[in-house]
Amino acid sequence: MLLTLAGGALFFPGLFALCTWALRRSQPGWSRSDCVMISTRLVSSVHAVLATGSGIVIIRSCNDVITGS
Repeated sequence: MLLTLAGGALFFPGLFALCTWALRRSQPGWSRSDCVMISTRLVSSVHAVLATGSGIVIIRSCNDVITGS
């Protein structure tokens, strides 16, 4: 569990930094705040997709989601 936490703590900030860097290089006319806003939304979307996927896996693997373990 601690390894997963450490992976997430590195993945999401790294994805944000990578997206911000890539946008600043590919769109030099955009301001820094524009690049940060797009990067934030992209990282949030990736997080939402992963959270939805893990929820679907949990729901499909348990017969009774509330009391199942």
